[in-house]
Amino acid sequence: MVVVIGKMASNVEAPESWYLALLGFAEHFRTSSPPKIRLCVHCLQAVFQFKPPQRVEARTHLQLGSVLYHHTKNSELARSHLEKANLVDSAKPLLRKAIQISQQTPYWHCRLLFQLAQLHTLEKDLVSACDLLGVGAEYARVVGSEYTRALFLLSKGMLLLMERKLGEVHPLLTLCGTIVENWQGNPIQKESLRVFFLVLQVTHYLDAGQVKSVKPCLKQLQQCIQTISTLHDDEILPSNPADLFHWLPKEHMCVLVYLVTVMHSMQAGYLEKAQKYTDKALMQLEKLKMLDSSPILSTFQVILLEHIIMCRLVTGHKATALQEISQVCQLCQQSPRLFTNHAAQLHTLLGLYCISVNCMDNAEAQFTAALRLTTHQELWAFIVTNLASVYIREGNRHQELYSLLERINPDHNFPVSSHCLRAAAFYIRGLLSFFQGRYNEAKRFLRETLKMSNAEDLNRLTACSLVLLGHIFYVLGNHRESNNMVVPAMQLASKIPDMSVQLWSSALLKDLNKALGNTIDAHEAAQMHQNFSQQLLQDHIAACSLPEHNLISWTDGPPPGQFQAQNGPTSSLASLL
Repeated sequence: MVVVIGKMASNVEAPESWYLALLGFAEHFRTSSPPKIRLCVHCLQAVFQFKPPQRVEARTHLQLGSVLYHHTKNSELARSHLEKANLVDSAKPLLRKAIQISQQTPYWHCRLLFQLAQLHTLEKDLVSACDLLGVGAEYARVVGSEYTRALFLLSKGMLLLMERKLGEVHPLLTLCGTIVENWQGNPIQKESLRVFFLVLQVTHYLDAGQVKSVKPCLKQLQQCIQTISTLHDDEILPSNPADLFHWLPKEHMCVLVYLVTVMHSMQAGYLEKAQKYTDKALMQLEKLKMLDSSPILSTFQVILLEHIIMCRLVTGHKATALQEISQVCQLCQQSPRLFTNHAAQLHTLLGLYCISVNCMDNAEAQFTAALRLTTHQELWAFIVTNLASVYIREGNRHQELYSLLERINPDHNFPVSSHCLRAAAFYIRGLLSFFQGRYNEAKRFLRETLKMSNAEDLNRLTACSLVLLGHIFYVLGNHRESNNMVVPAMQLASKIPDMSVQLWSSALLKDLNKALGNTIDAHEAAQMHQNFSQQLLQDHIAACSLPEHNLISWTDGPPPGQFQAQNGPTSSLASLL
């Protein structure tokens, strides 16, 4: 959502020229590239030197609280100012009154609507926020500002995505696309609208697990950010005062485009590409954070780390992943809001790490903690899928397992619209059937996974399904068909690269070639298996020896700040040998 300082409308208090000047300077410094937040805060603090009327004083506390909350890590000072503004009891009625009497001043009226919508969003009242953004869009249309109308609608679209109201998102994005393409104005403003629009489109596709379908939009987004990077930040004032808004600085947009590219690469299984873009984005973030303390940068950093951690766990770099989990903990310690928004993801990552080092009891505890903390349906389904895999491995949790599987039944009332998660649910069913020796049933589930994963280029699910099918055919004595599954599984796993699937595939290839009398190929596969085993074993020992390994015992409250060193690995190595 467009972040605004808060506002004064002409006639609310018959403002003095000094107040307008200070507010104007504050807004200029806030919207500079990069933002000059310290100077913005100084201008707002200077208002108090004039002993302003009570309403102006409350409004300024609100503005200061909003700026400090969104652009600095000084949450205590932000809270102090917001309390002085009496945020809930006073700020919203004040803004509503100002909205009523500012309809003849388009810039201030739109800005007040953004501000009030933002307060509702902070309180997680997304319905009221969406209503206000809809009012703003209609007002902007009436005053002839298609640019700001698009900003209102795109902000509403973002909230609808957060609310999972996907039926309302599609027509809204269609309308926004038409407005964005038809609007003629400042090139940077037009391209920033296109970035906003395309980010929402890409996010919409990825939420639905449509990794292949999203590619044209993602390509457009990447081209768009290249165009923006060549444009100069010439301050050409729009002729319509209602157009005096912007979404994000172009440096922030660049990081955001890297981020959605990483999200796509992770879902598709292009992990080397994901690592490359994560490195680029993190380098850009480090540069920006030296000049700009906006909390959105820390949010970007945490989301990037969350994705690269999952990437490391797949590629066999558990020790690095654990250190990056610790880094996320440190970032969350600096910001209570960040921790509140990412605690469930943090426990989920620890659960995935626990699986990778074969600490199944801890994995169960971490996933259970994550389920307790999340209200996000896609994350819930992801956690339940992984918790089910833990119960399958443990082999003695039948009641809990069947209870979970009923909640993520891919054949009947699957709880989310994600193509990727539904394909994963079929895989879990196939895995369970394999362990139970119901091989025909397992093949049915796995072929369904393959059909879905091939349709959307979900390479990791394809590789996992192929190797498991290969294992089933091997058990059934159909060695040639097994070979037809395992060879492409190994090729795909090497391309990803997925260390666990490579280990599994090489073990099968060793046994298959031995059974088929291919002595040389069997020896080569045995050597590959030995190499993968050694790499995973060394990484396992390194990870479990880190002091951060103690994080696997943390399941409640804020993340711990200190870790005691491990004497040695505490988890079973049997699964690696």
